[in-house]
Amino acid sequence: MKSDWKRKSEKQNTSLTDLIISSVENKIGNAERKEVLAFIEKQDNIFAKIENNINQFAKVANTKSEVSADELKSFNSHLEKIQGLKKKEIGIIKKIYALMGNDSENY
Repeated sequence: MKSDWKRKSEKQNTSLTDLIISSVENKIGNAERKEVLAFIEKQDNIFAKIENNINQFAKVANTKSEVSADELKSFNSHLEKIQGLKKKEIGIIKKIYALMGNDSENY
C-alpha cells in the first residue's frame, strides 16, 4: 500500500507527505497548483499571440486603406469566437482561483 502512495507521489512530482495531506484534507496539492499555474500561463501566451495577429491585421488594413467585405466578415467571425473562448477561460480561471483561495484558507 505504501509503495502505491510512493509511486503516485513520484508520478505527481511531489513529496509523499504533501500527497497524503492533500488527499486527506481534500486540498489541491503543490503538483496540481503548479499544473494549474502552467495552464494559466499557457492560456495567456495563446491569447498574446492572438492579440499580436489582430494587431498585424489592423496594420495591414491601415496600410492598404481598405479591407474587403469577405475579409472583414471572416475577421469579425474569428473575433467573436475568440471573445467566446476568452469568456470561458475567465470563468474557468475564476473557479480555479476560488478553489485555490478556499484551499489556502486551510493552510
